Amino acid sequence: MNGTNRSDVRPGLTVDIVLKQDQRTGKLTRGVVKDLLTNSAIHPHGIKVRLTDGQVGRVKQVIPAVQ
Repeated sequence: MNGTNRSDVRPGLTVDIVLKQDQRTGKLTRGVVKDLLTNSAIHPHGIKVRLTDGQVGRVKQVIPAVQ
């Protein structure tokens, strides 16, 4: 799942995000979603979230939970 649909992203999920300072390089940061900051249902660059460690960025990929 990519992170462009708000319905795919919810608190507690593990995601890869791009931080503002890493947008040029595309470096991904992995973490757990704490808050959703984007209000629209779809955002072409990814839903903006705050991770549990306080970092803010746009979701590029939702990591599936291991069963």
